[in-house]
Amino acid sequence: MRCRWAPAASASVRRISHEPSGNRPDRGTNRLGIIERYTLHYMTVTEVPSPARDQTLRADASPAAYSTPEREPARRLTQLDALEAESIQVIREIAAELERPALLFSGGKDSVVMLHLAVKAFWPAPIPFPVLHVDTGHNFPEVLAYRDETVERLGLRLEVASVQDYIDDGRLRERADGTRNPLQTIPLLDAINEHRFGGVFGGGRRDEEKARAKERIVSLRDEFGQWDPKNQRPELWNLYNPRHRPGEHVRVFPISNWTELDIWRYIEREDMPLAPLYYAHERDVFQRDGMWLAVGPVSQPREGETVERRVVRYRTVGDMSCTGAVDSPAATNAEIVAEVAASTLTERGATRADDRISEAAMEDRKKEGYF
Repeated sequence: MRCRWAPAASASVRRISHEPSGNRPDRGTNRLGIIERYTLHYMTVTEVPSPARDQTLRADASPAAYSTPEREPARRLTQLDALEAESIQVIREIAAELERPALLFSGGKDSVVMLHLAVKAFWPAPIPFPVLHVDTGHNFPEVLAYRDETVERLGLRLEVASVQDYIDDGRLRERADGTRNPLQTIPLLDAINEHRFGGVFGGGRRDEEKARAKERIVSLRDEFGQWDPKNQRPELWNLYNPRHRPGEHVRVFPISNWTELDIWRYIEREDMPLAPLYYAHERDVFQRDGMWLAVGPVSQPREGETVERRVVRYRTVGDMSCTGAVDSPAATNAEIVAEVAASTLTERGATRADDRISEAAMEDRKKEGYF
């Protein structure tokens, strides 16, 4: 048996030993021969002394003849490498445990990073599950174009749940404030039940919002798709439990421990393409509740709100009707990294009107089955 981690000896006979670790003698040498043990998991490779090798060692009494090969120093992972490794481990573990997982993909930066990690996790094989998008009908056209281009480029299977279809047939009703983000819950749950998805990967991060901060990486949802923040499973020693009863499913957040700055540093390092609205550009906007909202078919200024042409970019992407832009000259990934590093507000706190409905708006939506 030849093992690349054991030294070669042409005249030696090798024997495989499965001794319990407590009975193994320490590695050492003697004048009659050399005993070298290298362990891979619980397998010990024992080199049996041979006369030819023994004569060689007796003739050469230098210390080098009895020394073992030096091991290369362990490579220290950078912070981004460690985050990437953790996320890929979660994706692989859940994909192996569940029969029908899916990945939520909206074309936003977090879901783009999630998709990039999934590609790395299974490369060179294709991603073994579909991507799912809940289309509110109020999405930015640039984001939908980017979504379709990415799906075609990677050869993915895209499943779309349309909020507009639910409104057209009367299953949902438009809200008085015009935003459709809270209306995504029922189409999402119906899509999960229809395709029998046992787990859904999402791009939620703990630094975004306090309700997401207390949710586990693997989050159980009951038969109604609801989340109980007081009944969560422990996740000790990076052990994840996606088991669930029929009718239930789990939401999985592999990038929970990432921050917005980590996301942008990773995007810069991996040179990942994004929708153009994440970078500085000119756009017609109007101010409402301290946010710059874009002028569009579903987002029009009210009386007294003035339209301005400004250089802005988006830190997060949701509906046009509830997602605000920020004044920014940052046109490259490096400039955005520097800008985010100096920011004191999270992207949702600064630019999402749907999170301002109440103090616990996000947690209330998550309890109902939201992302």
